[in-house]
Amino acid sequence: MLATTGWSAVRHGGAPRDPRAAQLAQWRTARVLGRPLPAPDGPHRRIAAFLAPLTGTERDRLARRFPLVVGNLNGAPAPLRYRANRIALGHALRQERVRAATARLSADGRRLTLLRIHRLAALMRPGRQILAFDPAGHGRVAEVLGDLERARRISVVVPGVDTGLLTFQRSARRYTAPVGMAQSLYAAKRTAAPRTRTAVIAWADYTAPAGIGVDSVTGRLAEGGARRLAALTRALPRRAGVALFCHSYGSVVCGLAARRLPARVTDIAVAGSPGMRASHVTELGARARVWAARDGDDWIGAVPHLEVGGIGHGEDPVAPEFGARVVSAAGAIGHSGYFEPGTESVVNFAEIGVGAYEGVSCAGHDDGCRRDISGEAAV
Repeated sequence: MLATTGWSAVRHGGAPRDPRAAQLAQWRTARVLGRPLPAPDGPHRRIAAFLAPLTGTERDRLARRFPLVVGNLNGAPAPLRYRANRIALGHALRQERVRAATARLSADGRRLTLLRIHRLAALMRPGRQILAFDPAGHGRVAEVLGDLERARRISVVVPGVDTGLLTFQRSARRYTAPVGMAQSLYAAKRTAAPRTRTAVIAWADYTAPAGIGVDSVTGRLAEGGARRLAALTRALPRRAGVALFCHSYGSVVCGLAARRLPARVTDIAVAGSPGMRASHVTELGARARVWAARDGDDWIGAVPHLEVGGIGHGEDPVAPEFGARVVSAAGAIGHSGYFEPGTESVVNFAEIGVGAYEGVSCAGHDDGCRRDISGEAAV
């Protein structure tokens, strides 16, 4: 059952050494116009202030010299990050092609190398906007759909276990992968509010657990993801409203991030959640509204929702005792079907994402999930 629902472990053998670490070491000693470069994990406003007076040529030089730093730099303009990540992807693709041609690989190693080549080439296709990229380990990636810098409403899709470079998108079962989830949500948002300037981020920019194991039932990796997610939301451009859509273990990440999120994050919606590391919605410390969805045949409902000695993720977010706003997931099938086009879950997520709360359909036969909310769609 686990293997058919996307929770099976994916083993990525033969991953390249960490090139970003090498660039970070050089970044710390480099200077531009006699000035040291800002700490890459420093406040996004400080990074933006450093980059603001640089000419386009000077920014491009930084991107070419340190693509794996600039491409992941919160506070850098999105177009600069896209350019840097395209350079980084090109470097990674060339390295994998050399590896495939010259290295002595096992059959499994060759298959994985060829799959990495395919994924990297796909990410470099014209028009793709890669907001984050790190090839080390299983790989981290984030992609933007829409115009991020002009958007009035931004949605971030936070996926769960077995998320990495090789699983960032799929041809079969397309809408179970982060890119497909984001594409479906983006299309549904445009249908819900055609005149709203909107963007969606497929955010696989954290180290997720590999399969069902110790990491998937504890909050260790989610804690690291929560820090990265909070930093992203603080650094998004303009003053757009932000909504998070968190699937499976991604809801653990969102639960731990909740109290650190800026006020601009208006909504957190979880689907197929094993828990949010809390026994009640108030324990999250979130200023955002918290929504939850689960379809009737999602096996996650049979998993004990508890936390004992750091194991488990707490109360079931769709349980009345938790206190979230429970929305309909009619039409969704299984643990990975919430973003399939036409399901009530993705339609509801779109209405939440554009702020059109009056269009949200609640689970059950009442409108309790919309209590004390007025529609506030952006235009």
